[in-house]
Amino acid sequence: MPTVSAKDGTQIHYSDAGSGPPVVFLNVAMLDSRMWHRQVDALVERGLRCVTYDRRGCGRSDHPAQGYDYDTLADDLAALLDHLELTGVTLVGYAVGGGEAVRYLTRHGAHRVDRLVLAASATPVLHRTEGNPDGLVLEELEPMFAAMRADLPGFLEQLSVPFFGGPAATEQNPGSSAELRSWVARLAMDTAPHAAEALYRMLLGEDFRAELPLVGVPTLVVHGDADVGSPFGLCGPPTAALVPGSSLSVYEGAAHGLFATHAERFNDDLVDFVGRGPR
Repeated sequence: MPTVSAKDGTQIHYSDAGSGPPVVFLNVAMLDSRMWHRQVDALVERGLRCVTYDRRGCGRSDHPAQGYDYDTLADDLAALLDHLELTGVTLVGYAVGGGEAVRYLTRHGAHRVDRLVLAASATPVLHRTEGNPDGLVLEELEPMFAAMRADLPGFLEQLSVPFFGGPAATEQNPGSSAELRSWVARLAMDTAPHAAEALYRMLLGEDFRAELPLVGVPTLVVHGDADVGSPFGLCGPPTAALVPGSSLSVYEGAAHGLFATHAERFNDDLVDFVGRGPR
């Protein structure tokens, strides 16, 4: 099982498949790199190199007591890219991974990165501020954290339904099977409880409005207009508006888990975006 050492010695598990232009995937907060199996299989078959890894605290990586802040997570990503000596990378930041990717670029520069995909990204800011009046009130979310601490398996089973937009298929959203929802909940259980809470508090409290304009690579923003995990009105169009020259692809009817429910469209969009050549 290949690993790379972070600056503090934390062992980060990664997988590296295929050859060609490299695509590096950053996960949902409580999921590990196994969430990407439909992307990896399809993109490797179409001539791309896919690198996935388990964020610290998640899956098969170490579960340290600390390090659940965007700076440290960006440094973990830098350690991986440096270890593999990757250049010409397309970063795919999903949900909290969107913030990680942006922080990597503003903290470490773009010498290894050619382009960026922000999918269901939790940027620019989720909490309510004077300039973000429709944001979430952090104090009102404390019952959610209490529910996570009291019964994490039950919390995850309930969360898996809105994650995919509900169990029932619609014309725009194919919905999700009970098996798919249970699989995602099981993956999430491999995240350490202390890491899960710290990651959610981090993504809810961060503000990327000053950093997004500094992203200096071609950027594709992918967002479902039925996403309640990274609410569309708070995240999708506002993120695209702040990244210079970015393009926004709206998945009508898609919820937060579009990597699974809309995998074929998402894979096609990724291949097309990477195929536009070096910047």
